[in-house]
Amino acid sequence: MLSAKHLFKKYATFTVVNDVSLDVGKGEIVSIVGPSGAGKSTLLHLLGGLDKPDSGSVLIDNTDMLQLPPKKQAAFRNAHIGFVFQFHHLLPEFSAAENVSVPLWIKGLNKKEALKEANAMLDIVGLKSRTDHKPSELSGGEQQRVAIARALVTRPSIIMADEPTGNLDSENAQLVHQLFLQLRDQLGQTFIMITHNDALAKMTDRTLTMQDGVIVNHQNN
Repeated sequence: MLSAKHLFKKYATFTVVNDVSLDVGKGEIVSIVGPSGAGKSTLLHLLGGLDKPDSGSVLIDNTDMLQLPPKKQAAFRNAHIGFVFQFHHLLPEFSAAENVSVPLWIKGLNKKEALKEANAMLDIVGLKSRTDHKPSELSGGEQQRVAIARALVTRPSIIMADEPTGNLDSENAQLVHQLFLQLRDQLGQTFIMITHNDALAKMTDRTLTMQDGVIVNHQNN
């Protein structure tokens, strides 16, 4: 599903990602842990094409995204990669269904079809009765589920999640991680997730530990 080889990223004289290689299989949930400043978020941004490495390659579904022209790279990212962040980044004036529809609108789907797909995805993440609610009318856990539905609605090859439960209490954090497991089983979805929560990391298939820009440990859970 994803194969990254010899990724390097420097800012000024500081090497943030230092010769990192990894492979992730279809339907696998991989967590990345490590102290702040270890390079986790930078690595995730490189894997998702949000940032460009100084050297190295990233193949998703056998496509080297970094070699695509900018417009094709953006289209590939929209079709094949979903992103979930610590902050929901929901549009406050839009309903849950409209927020989930945004990637489909970008893809060119008409409003009616996009809302149909969005409502189906909100049903999958357990928010069937909340589709018309605006973010201010939803709890933090529900808002994060909307963000996850938005990431999933294009049926991407892989979801990249950066501290997806960082702003949630322990109960809602547990529910989100269980949702990831459900989506893997139900949709065959692949996830790469950064977390500081060791207990939640252990729920994933494999944990990679980063330190000083290097993966120092691989652990099967």
